[in-house]
Amino acid sequence: MNTEKIIKRIALIGGGPGALYICKHFIDSKRTDIELYVFEKTDSLGAGMPYSAAGANTEHIANISANEIPELITPMQEWIHTVPLNILQTFDIDPLHFNEYKVLPRLLVGYYLSAQFRLLIDTGESMGIKIHVRLNHNVTDIQDKPETDTVCIENAEIGSEEFDACIICTGHFWPKTYEDNIQGYYDSPYPPSKLTYKMNHAVAIRGTSLTAIDAIRTLSRTHGHFKESNNGMLTYTISDDNPSFQMVLFSTSGMLPAIRIHTEEAQPSTHDLLTPEVVETNRAENNGFLSLNFVFEFAFKNPLKEKDPQFYACIQDMNMEAFVTYMMNQREQRDPFLLFEAEYKEAETSIQRKQPIYWKEMLAALSFTLNYPAKYFSAEDMKRLHDTLGELISIVIAFVPQGSAREILALHAANVLNIIKVDKNSHIEPQENGGIIYQYKTENDEPVASFYNTFIDAIGQKDLPLEKFPFKTLRKENTISQACLAFKDTKAAEQEIKKGNKNVHKKTDATYFMDVPGLAINDSFQVINDSGIANERIYIMAVPFISGYNPDYSGLDFCNKASHLISGHVLAAKTYNE
Repeated sequence: MNTEKIIKRIALIGGGPGALYICKHFIDSKRTDIELYVFEKTDSLGAGMPYSAAGANTEHIANISANEIPELITPMQEWIHTVPLNILQTFDIDPLHFNEYKVLPRLLVGYYLSAQFRLLIDTGESMGIKIHVRLNHNVTDIQDKPETDTVCIENAEIGSEEFDACIICTGHFWPKTYEDNIQGYYDSPYPPSKLTYKMNHAVAIRGTSLTAIDAIRTLSRTHGHFKESNNGMLTYTISDDNPSFQMVLFSTSGMLPAIRIHTEEAQPSTHDLLTPEVVETNRAENNGFLSLNFVFEFAFKNPLKEKDPQFYACIQDMNMEAFVTYMMNQREQRDPFLLFEAEYKEAETSIQRKQPIYWKEMLAALSFTLNYPAKYFSAEDMKRLHDTLGELISIVIAFVPQGSAREILALHAANVLNIIKVDKNSHIEPQENGGIIYQYKTENDEPVASFYNTFIDAIGQKDLPLEKFPFKTLRKENTISQACLAFKDTKAAEQEIKKGNKNVHKKTDATYFMDVPGLAINDSFQVINDSGIANERIYIMAVPFISGYNPDYSGLDFCNKASHLISGHVLAAKTYNE
């Protein structure tokens, strides 16, 4: 009898927070029949783009606090006492007065995640689980080899290696279009170090998301300074050498995002009511589709009956569209900065009194909840989600940190920051000699064409199409496939085609489908080929490439849950051999 243990070699492509939580769940399993190989293209482990110099300067803060970070080895309130004093002084942090409920500098979160990764590696090694870390190793291609039940990883430093499984956790991806060719054009504000030069003119920033706020925090410090008075009032003064500097936000909603509040639960996953059994039951009742109306009632409205009966009484008869219209109308009728100031005060009260604003908390939970079973929506429901609820979610659950909110108000008061509402057909025309022309229509339907020397695209992480997927052999050999959703009503599909929707097509004689962004995956995050078959060796949690089936990918909470599902499936696929 052969009692030799077969070791399963697993490659992790990317060494950021996703890889960190994957390693944690593998180690938690205490299985010693695995070896992990982490390929990271940079020289740092654990931080990823958002929490490293690739995505943050010292001025950038996270929209999460220490208690909201999913469990690792050492709680941050303990780890903070081990941090060198010079690092703590950089962020003006006193470990003796550390508050786990306050938001954190992003780079500090990165140091923490890196330290936890090193501890995880040591823990794994002590248990007999080998973790091989390969920094500065850029994976250039991946090839599935079903004939040998392996995956071939190509990288410039080592060449070709074969593994039993591969998990793609490459994180954020910001492809460049004009940035290197048009002076003053930036496809994203990352890395923020590229924005630390003087501009004595107005800067156009597309979007009002947290990404835009990152740009605002960097630009404001380069071109002036903030000062807090004795009464706590924050003001901004522009530098004498750039008196014409200004930031102009362009937004189709014309709104600023909502501000961080006190929440009853640290992580939205604790509100996840859509168990696999609930999803399966609803699908059985709806010809295989998960009903968006059911999700809205079950996972959002019903919990509010108990948590906030007064608010529930206002919305109990509203369907999803009516609710969104009701909430958006309240926002649209007010000046965006006056609304922002009012919400700042409301949020301050919520935090000081530790009183949740339940509808906002439950909306964040709903966004997280529908993320995983969204692949079971009909095409019609997914379109409804994006056209209505998605816009409200993107505004409300950004949870802008208090410090950023104060700075935005101070900048506006100094006439350095303003918002222009634009139509959905607005567009940017890059200019050969530098800068852009912003083409849009006003709320009065008047056409405008404004020139800006500097333009920053800050609408956040974009959904990326299949053709942008970096591992060409997986595309070429159809190992991966386009994500799509079936229509439940043929007439609805035909109407979309008449409207010119190029994403709608007929896959079979009877069924219409709508392409959605990125790759098709299953509940275990396995890639699916053109024949609808899940790959037993390749998994992906790289958020820009799976957004069609995962419309909300919420930071570390997403990393934790996705990696739990992936690691569980990998471990179930192979056991000890005898």
